Amino acid sequence: MAAATAPAASKLSAFMNHPAGPKTVFFWAPMFKWGLVAAGLKDLSRPAENISIPQNLALTATGLIWVRYSFVIIPVNYSLASVNVFVAGTGIASLYRGWDWSRKSEAEKAEVRAQRALDAAAEKATAALTPA
Repeated sequence: MAAATAPAASKLSAFMNHPAGPKTVFFWAPMFKWGLVAAGLKDLSRPAENISIPQNLALTATGLIWVRYSFVIIPVNYSLASVNVFVAGTGIASLYRGWDWSRKSEAEKAEVRAQRALDAAAEKATAALTPA
């Protein structure tokens, strides 16, 4: 039985003592940065007219810069690279939505707002009719 757990213990020990393991900032910084990805994904459900272009430019730029940096540092940090690819991706998606909104005519914008108001009213009516 002890022989079977020795490889698992050595793998756990190797993971814990790795230069980018959980005892270092190289492990925890990317873990917490996934919160930015979650916020960026949530922003994709916001109306395009409410998107902050400067905020998403900053997210995109930092995501791209840190992807490059994560391959230059020692130890190379693939976890940091992957999270920053997603940070940049959500920023780019939001920037596109903001750009697409800004190029719409005022009539198209009014139509989108009217449809959104109708959808909200229908949802509210449905919720009122549904028993709790």
